[in-house]
Amino acid sequence: MHNLLLTIDPTAIDWSRAQFALTAIYHWLFVPLTLGLALIMAIMETCYYKTRNVFWRETAKFWQRLFGVNFAMGVATGIILEFEFGTNWSNYSWFVGDIFGAPLAIEGIVAFFMESTFVAVMFFGWKKVSAGFHLAATWLTGLGATISAWWILVANAWMQHPVGCAFNPDTVRNEMVSFADVALSPFAIDKFFHTVISSWIVGAAFVVAVSGWYLLRNREHRLSIVSIKIASIVGIVASVLAMATGDRSAVQVADKQPMKLAAMEALYNGGESVGLTAIAAINPFEQPNYAAGEEHALHISIPNGLSILATHSTDGYVAGINDIINGYTKADGTQVAPLKERMANGKIAIQALAEYRQLKAQPEADAAALAEAKAKIDAHMADFGYGYLNSEADIVPYIPLCFYAFRAMVGIGTLLLLFFLVAGHIAFRCDISNKRWLHWAAIAMLSLAYIASEAGWIVAEMGRQPWAIQDMLPLNAAVSDIGAGSVATTFFIFLALFTTLLVVEISILCKQIKKGPEWEKESEK
Repeated sequence: MHNLLLTIDPTAIDWSRAQFALTAIYHWLFVPLTLGLALIMAIMETCYYKTRNVFWRETAKFWQRLFGVNFAMGVATGIILEFEFGTNWSNYSWFVGDIFGAPLAIEGIVAFFMESTFVAVMFFGWKKVSAGFHLAATWLTGLGATISAWWILVANAWMQHPVGCAFNPDTVRNEMVSFADVALSPFAIDKFFHTVISSWIVGAAFVVAVSGWYLLRNREHRLSIVSIKIASIVGIVASVLAMATGDRSAVQVADKQPMKLAAMEALYNGGESVGLTAIAAINPFEQPNYAAGEEHALHISIPNGLSILATHSTDGYVAGINDIINGYTKADGTQVAPLKERMANGKIAIQALAEYRQLKAQPEADAAALAEAKAKIDAHMADFGYGYLNSEADIVPYIPLCFYAFRAMVGIGTLLLLFFLVAGHIAFRCDISNKRWLHWAAIAMLSLAYIASEAGWIVAEMGRQPWAIQDMLPLNAAVSDIGAGSVATTFFIFLALFTTLLVVEISILCKQIKKGPEWEKESEK
């Protein structure tokens, strides 16, 4: 295993990363809309249950049809995403499969089964079950999708901050010692709420955009107006909550992933009372010379802003890229060793593991030698992953991408809050049907909402490079020993497949939107 992990073709790593990123990006085009629409359509059916006005029933049915199209596409891409862990990242699966597989198994057995069961009742049970049971099925469909997101995000959060596990040198695997620590990690909780709430924003933007299109076409006035009212309220609440959960997430990132925060801010040299960069001109096409620590062009910052964001203190210490490379002292007095020292310790752990396994393979192993090798492993295991890094530059993510993606996420998120406030105010106080500028803005905001959503994941995943598991397993030690050509071939196959699925989904959605709701006569009463 030691030799295998050190001789992986770098091109295979790049193609494996590209394939996984491709699948994840396409998958996340479907998931947030599923989570967001689930909430809104459940609210609309609740209105029907309370009023028994058929208008609300047909409105709920209309949004449920759009939900169904998107739900099916999300399932298809999600299954492929999970299989890629076994095909392209088999060393990762071997090393931490005992831990990582548990939340994914629960997601499939419990959450996905739940949402798949109740989604059938939701679509086909309108005339077969009572109104109360159907309403429960609709809410449980959304709850199932949310629980499914919970377990997937628990798995992802564990990759960002591995807890509740211990390394077993006999099996060369990390094994779970506390399921509660994995499932209820503060990192996981913050990530779940921020991600799901952000998905509500996408769902709200979608509903407002479709309603705006109807008003531009002078169609479905009543449906459009009530949909904008409900979606704008959801959007406002979700936007405010997303800012709150984002603030909590920033504190977690600053503590557990300081290099990610430094890359997001292009912070080369840290310190106390650090400003938050609002505007800076960073060349997007090359990694900056962070070692020089030069000031960015057109740099405008908010005084003490980053310290407040990362530590909730105006004079809090924030580590920069060079600090992390050269070693620094945390606010609580904890010493973080220089990167070179951690890389050296990691290589000691790797070598000790190889020696331990050689001794174990002997018919009569020397107990003292085994104990010495194991002690050496335990002493340096915290830096094990650093032993696979080749240089100090490996630890630094691509700064321009992280920097601009973070600002796209925050900037668009703020703009969406303002839009929902304006749309909601006009919808409740004025006649929104003749506000054509608002209708066009609603359509534009849908694209921006998706950009912000994808940008958030770019920050989360690109910001922790080169780690497959933060501080534990870098990408070059996690990838499968397969040819780059094979991965490249499947990359383009998946590209064609996912693009086709996306085109099909958009086509079906557009047809359903053009068709509109299927009103019954009593709905006009």
